[in-house]
Amino acid sequence: MKALWGRVSARPEFITLGLIVLLVLGVSLLEPRFFSPQNLVATIRTTTRLGIFALGVLLVLAAGGIDVSFTAIGVFALYTTTTLTLMFFPTAPFALMLIVSMTLGALMGLLNGFMVWRFAVPSLIVTIGTQYLFTGFLKTFVGTKHIMDIPAAMDSSGTASLLQFSTADGVRVTLPLLFLVLVVTAVLTHLLLTRTLMGRAVFAVGGSSAIAGRLGFSVRTVQLFVFGTAGLIAGLGGMVHGSLNRLANPSDLVGTELDVIAAVVLGGARVSGGSGTVIGALLGVVLVVLINNSLILIGVPSTWQKVVIGGVILVASGVFSKRSGA
Repeated sequence: MKALWGRVSARPEFITLGLIVLLVLGVSLLEPRFFSPQNLVATIRTTTRLGIFALGVLLVLAAGGIDVSFTAIGVFALYTTTTLTLMFFPTAPFALMLIVSMTLGALMGLLNGFMVWRFAVPSLIVTIGTQYLFTGFLKTFVGTKHIMDIPAAMDSSGTASLLQFSTADGVRVTLPLLFLVLVVTAVLTHLLLTRTLMGRAVFAVGGSSAIAGRLGFSVRTVQLFVFGTAGLIAGLGGMVHGSLNRLANPSDLVGTELDVIAAVVLGGARVSGGSGTVIGALLGVVLVVLINNSLILIGVPSTWQKVVIGGVILVASGVFSKRSGA
């Protein structure tokens, strides 16, 4: 039994998957609508939005940092790109809008990385500051109104379907094509972390920056890379979020950063750094989304969602701490 636990606990994503299975079994017994096509597709749509952000958070956590500014970066990149497109190039293709949004995100992420490295300030403090900075700059100089008349390419991308069908009661269910953005981003992130020298450097710095430096890894380069890439992914996530919602809202995504960070931690990434997998992060997102969705289905007040997620995080943290021998 101890040997079996050792093999399972060495891969914390198995624990997360087990929690998902238990949750699905339990809720499906209480609420038959859980397995309805509408609910499953809604879960996938939410997972698509949060999952993209989670991949950026994973990179930062793996390197021993923490970023709470990614939602502000995503909204800033989304709203600014949408505004500029409507002003100067309303017929711009969606690919160009993605490039602009990702570039803006990468620049803001690099600012986070530069400040963390140059001033040796804890990344949590830096990103709390830049979160307010980016949000304040957006609302002061770019705009505060909701943009419902989004560019045509953005609207068509958000409504494009990967799979579409009608249920027995005549309800049309659509799996968005933008789900593929999550798939591609996840594959690329996995290859980066597991097949490249930079991936090794990220985990080395997350394990111990002092030891990583003595081994020849550049801590500065790693910090600039992970925060810049996390910003780039946030810019991508912002555009996907806005396209799926068919709306650019400068106040959107506020408060969801803790859900995303919690999901990555539930997937097995240590806040102290040096660990984490793409599949674990995505399973963590699925778990958080399912918890929120399940509580709504069975009629639990929304105010209890944070309480339940907090309890799951505490339990999971205890399990993962025991796994690491802490």
